[in-house]
Amino acid sequence: MTLTEKSALIVGGGVIGLTSAFRLATEGWRVTMLDPAPAKGATWAAAGMVAPSAEIAPGEEQNYLLQRRALVAWRELSAQLCQLTGDCVELHETGTLLVGWDASDRRLVHQFAQVAGEFDVHPRVVRPTSDAAMFSGISGRVSDGLFVDGDAWLDPDQAVAALSSANRRLGVQVVNALVTEVATSEHGVTATTPEELFAASLGILATGANELPRGAVSSGVHAVRPVRGMTVRVNGIDRSAQPMIRAFVHGRTFYFVSRPGGYGVLGATSEERSEPIVEIGELQRLLRDALDVVPALEGATLLETRLGLRPASVDLQPFFEVLNGGRWAWSSGHYRHGVTLAPLAAHDALTFAGTTT
Repeated sequence: MTLTEKSALIVGGGVIGLTSAFRLATEGWRVTMLDPAPAKGATWAAAGMVAPSAEIAPGEEQNYLLQRRALVAWRELSAQLCQLTGDCVELHETGTLLVGWDASDRRLVHQFAQVAGEFDVHPRVVRPTSDAAMFSGISGRVSDGLFVDGDAWLDPDQAVAALSSANRRLGVQVVNALVTEVATSEHGVTATTPEELFAASLGILATGANELPRGAVSSGVHAVRPVRGMTVRVNGIDRSAQPMIRAFVHGRTFYFVSRPGGYGVLGATSEERSEPIVEIGELQRLLRDALDVVPALEGATLLETRLGLRPASVDLQPFFEVLNGGRWAWSSGHYRHGVTLAPLAAHDALTFAGTTT
């Protein structure tokens, strides 16, 4: 690619890279995206929850506010994709049902309600006796729960397809290659693959939990570590008209996102490990928790497992760092919220591009 005044290299083709490429391309940037296996990392394993309220945790007010903004940003992004290509990303605002499996888990649910109140979020207590549809397929042992309104989910596969279609229409070049080295010059940036050298006026490293290529010099303030997560795809029961299920099960967290037609996503495991493998014990615990909370899944068909490495920053906050030289930026640290925060990361990329030219 020859150097032009408004040209950009994006290293990494997950949801952060895809949305960043889309945002730049819609503003007239000539974009090349480089990734040996686009959207086969953390994005591949994600369930697609855009659930700011259910994700509330002590001390994470900044994350909550970001996710609130992201929910609005996804509505806007979906409308843009629909208008450009006809490929829409459906945002299903079903809310979340939070339950506890045993007495200890129910105390965790109660603690969540207390923390949520500090964020001015007030879940509603619901019970099978008065809200039977919400508890469809859930164990009779679960006598109540909290309903959190406003949370949503989307299908990451659908989002990847829609963004990829839009990027093709906008002329984004996709190169299926690993970038081994990057560099900065007075006039722009370069990215080197085993086969070719690419040049542009600026570059964005959306490399997720992977190591930065050689030549990328950060301040040292930010770092990411890989946190392995697994989801299981099943086909069996259709709860798509009902809230997403989140549960505490023997202190572990579990979720079930149901999609129309009986397809569902069970998740998620969380291991401070980087090996790209599915361990039998890890899978067994997830399936056991699923059947405890949702025994209606007993007859479901197991379709596949998906594995991804989430990029966790030191403080679990996402970051957008302009690297040494001022023409490369590093967008990472989104941890378990990569899909959720992708439109905001794309806005950061566009802002960076505007200040670099």
